[in-house]
Amino acid sequence: MSLFHRNISFEKHDPLANGLGDEIAAEQREPDAFTLDDLSADDLAEQWNKIVKDIEKDPDWFDFAND
Repeated sequence: MSLFHRNISFEKHDPLANGLGDEIAAEQREPDAFTLDDLSADDLAEQWNKIVKDIEKDPDWFDFAND
């Protein structure tokens, strides 16, 4: 005979709860947003290089390779 007669259950976690899904949708609607369907491999590489160069301007940016 068991002393404990309680069933414990957990709700599934929704990673898009608390507004994250809305933030993602808003970013996808931005004029400079891109999708993989719109870009060739070369266009994607060019776009990514622009992003990296922009990130490197951040004063908090650091590169593990140069540490």
